[in-house]
Amino acid sequence: MTVGPSTTWHVITGEYPPQPGGVSDYTLSVARGIAKTGALVHVWCPPTEGAMPDSPGVTVHRVAGNWERADFQRLDRELNLLPGPRRLLVQWVPQAFGHRSLNLGFCRWIRRRAQQGDSIDVMVHEAFLAFIEGSWRQDIAAAVHRVMVTVLLSRATRIWVSIPAWGDSLRPYCLGRRVEFGWLPVPSNIPFLPDAQGAMAVRDALAPSGAALIGHFGTYGRHLRTDLDRLVPALIHGESTLSVVLMGRDSDAFRTALVAAHPTLSARVHATGSLDARALSTTLQACDLVVQPYPDGASSRRGTLMAALAHGVPVVTTNGRLSETIWQASGAVRLVAAGDLSGLASAALDLCANHEERRRLGAAGQALYARLFDLANTIQALVSEGRGPRTAYPSLAAEAH
Repeated sequence: MTVGPSTTWHVITGEYPPQPGGVSDYTLSVARGIAKTGALVHVWCPPTEGAMPDSPGVTVHRVAGNWERADFQRLDRELNLLPGPRRLLVQWVPQAFGHRSLNLGFCRWIRRRAQQGDSIDVMVHEAFLAFIEGSWRQDIAAAVHRVMVTVLLSRATRIWVSIPAWGDSLRPYCLGRRVEFGWLPVPSNIPFLPDAQGAMAVRDALAPSGAALIGHFGTYGRHLRTDLDRLVPALIHGESTLSVVLMGRDSDAFRTALVAAHPTLSARVHATGSLDARALSTTLQACDLVVQPYPDGASSRRGTLMAALAHGVPVVTTNGRLSETIWQASGAVRLVAAGDLSGLASAALDLCANHEERRRLGAAGQALYARLFDLANTIQALVSEGRGPRTAYPSLAAEAH
């Protein structure tokens, strides 16, 4: 099947704005990007409350319900009313399709659509749960996820992965099928909106008298909270005037808990809570650097990392089991071993005192982002006519490994 402006794209997703979430924001960006090429784009997702974002060329169908049998029948009826050829772009995260992440029926439905003539692209944000990292219930879920993936990929035309490691993990579940995997990094969901005056106002409010301002942008999940509980006090105690700003959803709740445990941090630790894209862009620009610990390492699936790079903010982050080698090879970020929180704090404090190195890192990170991770690369790869994932992104396979 040739992919191009004449193709009608049907994006299948478990979350879409105004519902919050990384996959939600990513799907919106991709749908808008494909629509700008002249293709017709339909998004199929569950219902949610709130106003939908303005997206010229994108039609949103909130008819997926809870991804049950009756919902699949309704989806079939409405999909079949629209002209083909149809390409389904599935945003795969097992937790996104209900049934406590165990919705084998969803995967069977996608396979049935392929059998009826639709072409299937699968974008894998997360492949499946790991074994032996939690309770026996998680191990059962991990086993079911692998059955689901086997069914989902059984008729896929193209398989995209947010990090190369997912491709290595998923190949055995294609059961010998000759299907190509492509690396499709997750771009920043926060547009860079230059605002020097606004950034200076943020700095004056959060780090007066020229003090350094270190940021962290995240979602404050359980594992990351444990690291930040140790990291933020180490940063504050390591430099007498430095301030920290925590950005992202639930950052304010995390700050409240942190300050309750460490009252002396109150005046120098700030939190933004949820911000719109413009305010978040301005706050990122105000930071001297950001510290981004990831337990499994920096990787191209981390939208928070991508946002910092896109804004030219120097990044101190971690190298772990899921990290691509480009992070070390490019010299575009300051790397510390995952789990080494004291090393992370030391690297950040050292960088605070080195203006020239901050300037170099910021420029290198922004250049790396433009070359490899910008949304334009994603759209070009998806809509490239007659080319598989490997040739659509000719530079990435070598640079990832």
